Amino acid sequence: MGKLFGTDGVRGIANTELTADLAYKLGRIGSYILTGGKKKAKIVIGKDTRISGDMLESALVAGILSTGSDVVCVGIVPTPAVAHLTRHYKADAGIVISASHNPFEYNGIKFFNEDGYKLSDEIEEKIEGIINNGEDIDVHPCGSEIGRKIEIDDAIKQYTNLLMSTMDVDLRGMKIAVDCANGASYVAAPSVLSALGAEIKMIHHKPDGLNINVNCGSTHPEEVQKLVQDWGADVGLAFDGDADRLIAVDEKGQIIDGDKILMVCGKYLKEQGKLPNDAIVATVMSNIGLDIALKKAGCHAVKTKVGDRYVLEEMRKGGYVLGGEQSGHIIFLEHNTTGDGLLSAIQFLKVVKEKNQKVSKLASEMTTYPQVLVNAKVRNDKKMKYMEDEVIANEIKRLEDLMHGEGRVLIRPSGTEPLVRVMLEGKDQEQLKALSEGLAKLIEKRLA
Repeated sequence: MGKLFGTDGVRGIANTELTADLAYKLGRIGSYILTGGKKKAKIVIGKDTRISGDMLESALVAGILSTGSDVVCVGIVPTPAVAHLTRHYKADAGIVISASHNPFEYNGIKFFNEDGYKLSDEIEEKIEGIINNGEDIDVHPCGSEIGRKIEIDDAIKQYTNLLMSTMDVDLRGMKIAVDCANGASYVAAPSVLSALGAEIKMIHHKPDGLNINVNCGSTHPEEVQKLVQDWGADVGLAFDGDADRLIAVDEKGQIIDGDKILMVCGKYLKEQGKLPNDAIVATVMSNIGLDIALKKAGCHAVKTKVGDRYVLEEMRKGGYVLGGEQSGHIIFLEHNTTGDGLLSAIQFLKVVKEKNQKVSKLASEMTTYPQVLVNAKVRNDKKMKYMEDEVIANEIKRLEDLMHGEGRVLIRPSGTEPLVRVMLEGKDQEQLKALSEGLAKLIEKRLA
C-alpha cells in the first residue's frame, strides 16, 4: 500500500486513494493504537465541507465502533476546533476529515491525541505498519460492548466560547471582509466576529461540497482584496478549507501573510511582557524581513524545518507561546494546540484595536524581501552532500558576504525528487535571479 501518513495525516483522492475501506481500517486500528486499547474510549470526529466527508466519516465511525469505543460526531467544524473539543469533551483522541487547502476531490484523515496534539512519528508508523502488513487487531466486542455514536449539535458554540475567552476587547467600529473558502469556517467565523461587535461582509460562505477552496480562501485571496477596497473595510480575513490558516488583507488591499502576522503579534506580546525569551518560532522559509523587524523590536526568531508540526515541537520544547509559517499557520499555544485561523484572526484584530492604528501601518514595520527559487537537478544519492563540497560551500559564503547581512542563501534538498532547491533572498530581485541561477548551475555540475 506504500506510505500512508504524510506531513499532515493521510491524504489522497477520495474513493480512489483514500477509500472507505482504508478509512475503516484507520478508524479501527488508529483509534485502538492511539488509546492504548482502552475499553470504551471516546473519539471526537469533525470534518470540513467536502462531498466525500460523509462517506469517510461513516467508514471511520464503523471502524471505531467495531473496537468498542464510542464516537462523538461534532459535524462541520474547523480543524483546530477538533483539537479543542477533544479536550473539552475529555475524549481520548480526535480525528479530522479534511484535506485543508487542497481541491474538493481530495480528502484526508488526521489524528489528535487526548491533549489535542498531532501524533508522533512513532505512533503513525505503528498504525501504518499494521495496515500495510494486512494485519488486524484481535478486538471483536459483541452485544452491549459495541461502541455508540453520539451526535453533538452545539460543537461550534463550544469552540467559539474558547475564541471569545481569549479576547478582552470588542471589535465595535471595525468593518471586516471575510472569505471562508466555502469551508469549515463558514458558521464559526461570522458567529464569533459578530459576537465581538464587528460589522462583517462575507464571501465564499455557501459550501455545496464541491466549491471548497475553488479560487477563494487563503490560497486565492484576490476576491477578498477587492472586497476590502470596494467596501472600504478596515481589514480582510481569508481562511483555508479547514480554517487552520489565515491570510489577512490591509485596508489598501495588500496581503498580510503569516510572517507579518507573527511580527505584529510577536511585537505586541513582547510589549506586554508575554513573549518568553523574547522569541517566536518560525521556519527556515520565513522571510529575512521577519528577522530584521523582530531584531528591531528586541525579539528574535527560532528557526525549524518547514512544517507546522516542527514549529509546534520547538514551541513545546522551548516554552514558546507564538510560532507559525509564512503560509498562515499560526499557533498561539496558550490558547490552542494547533494552527488556528480564527484564533489568529482575533488575536491579530486585538492588536489592531488596542494600537488604534491602520493595519497597513502595523504591517509596514516589516519589509518583505524578494525571494527567488531555482531547482538544481542532481543525482538522488548526492542531494544531501552539497555542504560537503568545498567549492559549493565557498560559493554560498561568497554570496552571503556579497549581500552584507541583508540577504541569505537557503539550500533545501527535495524529500521526493532528485532536486536541490536553491533560494536566495535579498533587496535586488535581478541580482538574486542571476546569483541563484549561477549557484544552481554550480550545484548541478558538482553533484551530477
